[in-house]
Amino acid sequence: MAAPIYQTASGRLWHAGKILIVAVGLPARGKTHVSRALERYLRWLGVKTQVFSLGDYRRKHIGGAQDLPKDYFQTNEWSEETKTLRASIKRGCEDMIRAFFGGKQRGQVAIYDANNGTKEARRELAEEWGREGVHVIFLESVCTNQDIVEANIRSVKISSPDYKGWDPEKAVADYWTRIREHEQYYHTIDEEEWAWIKVINIGERIQMNRIQGYLQSRIVFFLMNIHTKHRTIYFARSGESLIEHSYKADADLSPSGWAYAERLMDFVLERRRKSVEARRQQDQSAEKNKLVVWTSTRRRSHHSAWPFQQAGYKVLQKSQMCEINPGIWDGLSPEEAMETYPDEYDRFAKDPYAFRAPRAESYHDLSVRLEPVLVELEQCQDDLLIVTHSSVIRCLLGYLIGLPPHEVPAIEINRGDLVEVVPASYGVHSQTLHFWARTQSEGSPEGQNALEDFKGEKNGHLHESPDPGAMDLPPSEDGDEERVGRTLFRDGVHVFAPDIQVTTSTPTKVDPQRAS
Repeated sequence: MAAPIYQTASGRLWHAGKILIVAVGLPARGKTHVSRALERYLRWLGVKTQVFSLGDYRRKHIGGAQDLPKDYFQTNEWSEETKTLRASIKRGCEDMIRAFFGGKQRGQVAIYDANNGTKEARRELAEEWGREGVHVIFLESVCTNQDIVEANIRSVKISSPDYKGWDPEKAVADYWTRIREHEQYYHTIDEEEWAWIKVINIGERIQMNRIQGYLQSRIVFFLMNIHTKHRTIYFARSGESLIEHSYKADADLSPSGWAYAERLMDFVLERRRKSVEARRQQDQSAEKNKLVVWTSTRRRSHHSAWPFQQAGYKVLQKSQMCEINPGIWDGLSPEEAMETYPDEYDRFAKDPYAFRAPRAESYHDLSVRLEPVLVELEQCQDDLLIVTHSSVIRCLLGYLIGLPPHEVPAIEINRGDLVEVVPASYGVHSQTLHFWARTQSEGSPEGQNALEDFKGEKNGHLHESPDPGAMDLPPSEDGDEERVGRTLFRDGVHVFAPDIQVTTSTPTKVDPQRAS
């Protein structure tokens, strides 16, 4: 199962039961990053999953570090006020987990993001939730590499609300103090009676105990393929072809398509240069990643990346990234499909994700086909440019930003837009930048295809990125104000970039300054 295949009356996979994954680890060990990435993957599998962060709950209901008692982050000798406050925060967060597993929300996997660093605390959690019929798995993040810890502090922790307005170096020093305080009382996992997974140096090595069953095995498989290195993923549609929107033709690029390919390269390189400069203003040690380009095996996709290949960049073709097969709808616009196949088109409009036209693929089929690409996407530590077809970009974006499946076909991907996605510990940041617009001299207007260019009710989709833990939850009788998980934020702001002047000839020599 690589994408939602079926739904049950309870909303859960019957053979997996309710699972609580309890994050364990010292501060700045990547617990939040791992939790969010795992949440994204499990949702892709069709498993109703949500992260519950003790730190996020505390910041929402109490405030940042400046609003807490001075001994709050110490690990012993708390005042009575601090003990009461900590117990209240813990109880409130765990009550949200109970509500998630309850009859209305019917969640299956909850991820409890907190330190949980002592054996006593872990035993209490395992016994308490076990009595409630929930299977507990401890997920420990261990970092023996201090460079990973330092990078995590600088890239994530000092930008949190706890350090708002702080000098960066003082924030780093304060967080190191917090870590050393925890180290005095921290116990690594070695309890043989509980199920646990130990991730060492973010995927470098994995140990496990009492892991069994399909879903638990998929969790381990995913954790073997992740990392926390900063990288940017870019998406762009392929250029215009000589025979537009014909699946069978596999036509080459038109003159307009070749000009588009040149402009795409210049814009991406300029955008990467500015992004590195911006990062180095915040962190002088920030490095410039290499750039790798992925395309499908279709001519218009691979040739849209031809300027990158000629300039010395690594360009990989992946057959799994070919566009959705339209079957007998090949070459038909939505209007033509509606007129020729009115009954089928009506079913497609009602459920565009699951509908399969005769001899065609559905978006669900495409999602299943793309699973190996998703695994490689998680493994890749370089900056990545994916030049492919709109249907493929929709599925990959849906995975990265955590959209429910029924919204995937409605994501708007226009030719000439570069979608920039930056995976981060507390979510995924995305924005769309416009770099190319058709002129009268560049040929005829774009054609249409019922499957590739379907927009549905979500016309003008702005790549909504769910808040950490966001889910399609039923309305709360008490109102949404007290619930974490339904509020959406939009990072997908459309930014128009000035037109870039380029030539239509492809470079024939490798520029060592560019090929990095």
